[in-house]
Amino acid sequence: MTSTQTIPLLPCHQIQPVVDFYTALGFETTFLQKSPYAYAVVERGPVQLQFFAMKGYDPAQSYSGCYVLTDGVDALFADFRRGLKAAYGRIPSRGLPRIGPVKDMSYGVRQFLMTDPGGNSIRVGQPISEDQRMRPVPKEKFARALHMADLFVDSKEDLPGAAKIIDRVLGLTGERPTPAQLLRLLVLRGDLAQRLGEDAEAERLLARAEDVGRTELSDRERDADDVRDALARLAELRPGGAPDETP
Repeated sequence: MTSTQTIPLLPCHQIQPVVDFYTALGFETTFLQKSPYAYAVVERGPVQLQFFAMKGYDPAQSYSGCYVLTDGVDALFADFRRGLKAAYGRIPSRGLPRIGPVKDMSYGVRQFLMTDPGGNSIRVGQPISEDQRMRPVPKEKFARALHMADLFVDSKEDLPGAAKIIDRVLGLTGERPTPAQLLRLLVLRGDLAQRLGEDAEAERLLARAEDVGRTELSDRERDADDVRDALARLAELRPGGAPDETP
């Protein structure tokens, strides 16, 4: 049999910031060319990405990207965060570059998204189900809001759209989500507020999430995977303030 490989070719405005970003993630630069046009190849294990510079290219308007499948998404997520913090002095969550949280998606993968300085969206995921079709939208109001908001954030990357979905259900009177649903809604909305530059609103939402985590969650709710992910994200967004039980 012949060996076949697919290699993404991704655009950017300048090569060096992209190379520096992937170096921070533990990639090796195996090819770097400045003329007659800027081009670079970065590799980490079996993953190879190639980049070319374009004059007049606007990374903020980019729609390009690729999906990386792994059998160790949590370990890779932790490695990437450590590398970014060492290189940038912080873990960038908004602007370019940025990295989002790791979470279980409704289509059978656990994934995180990151966007490099060229505006390329790199999705890194691990299958957690043999069925990777989109799950049906839940009928229950708050479960539906969480389902749709997650899709807006981590599939469409429409942060304002996700914020509107959550604000609508959090503003309901006479209806209340379960403590687990409320925690997840507050953490996701607080995360969105931080990424959208709404720092005061983020502080308010995350403080409320901390209170829910401390006083309202049952042990059974706390042990659910989606709640554990929310508590872990809360600890990342507001270090020192999350509930003691946060993993």
